[in-house]
Amino acid sequence: MQSRMEAEEAFRQLAEGLGRSGAPDFYDTLVARLATILKVDHVLVARVTEDAMVRTQAVWSHGQPRPNITYPLAGTPCEIVVVGEATCHYAEGLQARFPDDRLLRQLGAVSYLGLPLLAADETPLGLLAVLKNTPMKAAGLEKEVLRIAAVQAGAELGRSRAELAVKESERRLDTLLNHLPGMAYRCLNDRDWTMRVVSQGAQALTGYRAEELQDNRVTSYAALIHPADRERVFEEVQAAVARRAPFRVIYRLHHAGGDTRWMWEQGQGVFAAAGELLHLEGFITDITEQHEAQRVQEAVMQVASTVTTRIGDDYFHQLVSTLVEILEADAGFIALLDSSRPDVDPLSGRASATMSMVSVVAEGQRLDNYAYALAGTSCEQILGEREAMVQDGSTARLPGGAGVARAWIGRLLDNAKGEPIGVVMVLYRRPLEANAFATSVLRILSTGAAAELERRRDHRRMHQLAYTDGTTGLPNRVRFMEELMRLRQEAEKGQHPLLLLLLDIRRFKEINDLHGHQVGDQLLSTTAGRLARAMGPHEVLARLSGDEFAVLVPQAKASGLEQSIRRLQAAVSRPIELGHRSFVLEVSIGSARYPRDAVTPGELFKSASIALYHAKQQDGGTCPFDESMTRALQRRQQMTERLSAAISGQRLELHFQPQVDLRTGELVGAEALCRWHDEAWGWVSPGEFIPLAEERGLIRPLGDWVLQAASRQMAAWRREGMALPGRLSLNVSAQQFVDPQLAEHIATLTRGIPASAIGLELTESDFMRDPEQAVGITHALREAGYALAIDDFGTGYSSLSYLRRFSADALKIDISFVREMLESHHDRAIIQTIIAMARTLGMKTVAEGVETQEQAEALAGMGCEQAQGYHYGRPLPAADFTAAWARAMRREAAG
Repeated sequence: MQSRMEAEEAFRQLAEGLGRSGAPDFYDTLVARLATILKVDHVLVARVTEDAMVRTQAVWSHGQPRPNITYPLAGTPCEIVVVGEATCHYAEGLQARFPDDRLLRQLGAVSYLGLPLLAADETPLGLLAVLKNTPMKAAGLEKEVLRIAAVQAGAELGRSRAELAVKESERRLDTLLNHLPGMAYRCLNDRDWTMRVVSQGAQALTGYRAEELQDNRVTSYAALIHPADRERVFEEVQAAVARRAPFRVIYRLHHAGGDTRWMWEQGQGVFAAAGELLHLEGFITDITEQHEAQRVQEAVMQVASTVTTRIGDDYFHQLVSTLVEILEADAGFIALLDSSRPDVDPLSGRASATMSMVSVVAEGQRLDNYAYALAGTSCEQILGEREAMVQDGSTARLPGGAGVARAWIGRLLDNAKGEPIGVVMVLYRRPLEANAFATSVLRILSTGAAAELERRRDHRRMHQLAYTDGTTGLPNRVRFMEELMRLRQEAEKGQHPLLLLLLDIRRFKEINDLHGHQVGDQLLSTTAGRLARAMGPHEVLARLSGDEFAVLVPQAKASGLEQSIRRLQAAVSRPIELGHRSFVLEVSIGSARYPRDAVTPGELFKSASIALYHAKQQDGGTCPFDESMTRALQRRQQMTERLSAAISGQRLELHFQPQVDLRTGELVGAEALCRWHDEAWGWVSPGEFIPLAEERGLIRPLGDWVLQAASRQMAAWRREGMALPGRLSLNVSAQQFVDPQLAEHIATLTRGIPASAIGLELTESDFMRDPEQAVGITHALREAGYALAIDDFGTGYSSLSYLRRFSADALKIDISFVREMLESHHDRAIIQTIIAMARTLGMKTVAEGVETQEQAEALAGMGCEQAQGYHYGRPLPAADFTAAWARAMRREAAG
């Protein structure tokens, strides 16, 4: 449980740090969070330049941010990370492995764990590293935190790089467009300028200036072109510019040897020696493939420009919207493959993976996301073929019920391991011809979209770990408190009530301890499922911790409380069958209402918690909040503080009650009872502060004080020449009794007092919490010389087989049987049975709460040996008890 809570908190903090994606302080926030989560001394995020230098984006060292630095990659552990493109871990001895790394010496680093930051195409961009000045082990949690952080940081670094590339491309495009009007004008109107362009192209291809040819008789390649050819070249350039089509000048060179050679920009330059070139022709040709590549490039640039300048939750929506616009489609979507939530066909019973829409656009409108079964859909074909197209005759439905798509094009999206994670798809109402442009755009963009999809899936997984309970799948405490704040704000704004119910499964800990945590987790999961199905519209259910759940009911009417409670009780109380076992659970429910009981979320939760505490104490198991509960809780808190101070300040008292022989009436021992007189409150009832001490963890120091005070009093009596007949009985709590070294502990606290002078009393129910452990401890106490009595016998559920094995000397008959024994035949029969049982097992019997002579005589007649109660004397302070004891001894001597 503790490790799960730690993991949730770690991923919650990581989610908050990574939630600043795109913000200027993203890296600074990330390294600070990682240092806190992983408890390391240093964290850095860095990019690696083309000249093999490391330039940090953020550095955290010794609890504070540090200035960014630049250092050579070579000879550092960072080189292993970047070059190897894999996790690099050195648990210790770091500086010995990299003696030339001055940064390691400056930091004092002993251990290192680094991960590469990769682009969408797996190109290394940089690294994320954590370092400690002590040895560092990398457990599963640490590695998962760093892996997710590295994916997010790599995506951020890649996005930043893409933004810079887009801006540079936009700058170049802008420069080109600014010159295009003049170029087009001159091509359309200036023959000489056009011919100079042609000449410059020829010079670039041949490597010779024009004046180097034809014995310097010409000064331009254009002069080599036949006048008729010049006119044709100029006309073709004019036509190409007029129709805004791409064009290319192709040159044909005529040589003295009679051969003709073709040259163009992408060709293998054919150079002629001086004097060999006879004639040069140039003409315009269409370049469809080059034009198509340019269209694809411009489309990708447009999409990239759109999505990189709109960082945030709308990333995929912008991507799909731009794709639909560029590709002139009627609809488009990106969907995530989800195999964890199979859809079952009601007819065949077969399970199919689910496609969950991430973003869907149709008719120019963004639609709500939805999920559907994969089987038999176009997405299933795409997953099988990686890339698919139906040009006509498709029966796929357009999203949003907008009709049938006659054509569609789709592309698989996969993760870094090559595993399918989703699809991107555009759909058309009209038939399509072979569309190389659309498939090329989808092919280029699928890598980046897949990387972003994987990053966001990791982000969702991180949020799931941070805000979801791992056992039940319900929201956890952190998520619930966020929902409480949200619904409380809505309740205030709408002026309507909000009901909070806290549920606790009764005796769940006993089931968990007895049957094991696996059974306990199954019970919790089953219970959570039942509660979830019992929720009404807009109600919120969460698991807070252990066996505690919470429910928020917005706009709850006063009359709806009982209905909600009955609904929840019915969901929990039905038997749960696990294997051959059947469990019937009961639930305690505390409730509080906004604004009647509390105004702020924290106060509302506190009020419901107080109500739940009181519900656990009641048989009915349900309790609405009442202001008096707060006062009672405040008193308990004050009592806890005052009792703790009284124990440490030695301000408690011991009172002593005599134990007598029922046959002779003689004093045979006494029981020491703790009493507390507070300066402000007066005498505080043991029935109030003893259970409080057990609940609040004070019973052990209280028990130690009783043992020490009792031994001091017994030593004082001995110094005064008074030896208490029999033993002084002291109560031992269940929390004390679980200590295997209890006998040694008692001997240390009562040093100087023989063990034979002390009797220890433990209640029957405390013995039976762990019978096997109790058997071992009671034997150890008896071997040490202490007498043992089982207190309140008859109120618990003792096993006779264990009772025989306990090394007890006496059974104390509970006061509840003694009080009614003269009027109740059943109580009288129980007492007779207890006395007979004790006699069979060789134990004495001591009756508690004897208040009349008639009770004493009846008990003696049944064979009970000893008794204590008001009939023989109330508990008295040591001085008063000593005086009464002395008077009794004088009467005995006089008699």
